[in-house]
Amino acid sequence: MSLKERVYSVLVVSAAEKLNTALSELLPELHYQPVRTVPGISAAKRAFSQRSYDFVLINSPLPDDSGVRFAIDIGSSRDTVVLLLVRAENYDDVRERVSEHGVFTLQKPFSRPMILTALDWMASARERLRMMEKSTLSFEEKMEEIRLVNRAKWLLISALSMDEPQAHRYIEKQAMDRCVSRREIAEEIIETYHPAY
Repeated sequence: MSLKERVYSVLVVSAAEKLNTALSELLPELHYQPVRTVPGISAAKRAFSQRSYDFVLINSPLPDDSGVRFAIDIGSSRDTVVLLLVRAENYDDVRERVSEHGVFTLQKPFSRPMILTALDWMASARERLRMMEKSTLSFEEKMEEIRLVNRAKWLLISALSMDEPQAHRYIEKQAMDRCVSRREIAEEIIETYHPAY
């Protein structure tokens, strides 16, 4: 699926009506939904506790906080990309504080092309996070399969007096002969020889 076909959920944290209106025009429903706008950090924390968002845009400062700590906390999560909009006089200081946490910063005032470019960067970053999530899951699944196969081998060794190479060959051959994964064979062995699993 290309970036143009993806749909991203967005949380806008901003108390500025003019900016909120401008952003809503730049976040068409075709590519961004749901888009939720909240006026401060307290409301943003409540919104984030209810669901996660692909993108969080924070217009700093806010009535109840600068938004920097929230940006860092959310930016450190595994699946959210954060854009912090900051005043020109604070830009360098804030950018230095948040960039190591994966938070993008954009200096105010900004133009329409700048925010569209930032949204493209955010989409690229989100897709990279998605790929990392998938590889992490597949790594964890592979590790779980190895643990199950090793457990099944030790059950074969103790129950059928096989040695480790024989147990390994037995699991491999069963998987090939039956066209199933080693994990399935291991689970069957565990169920047969150690039903309390």
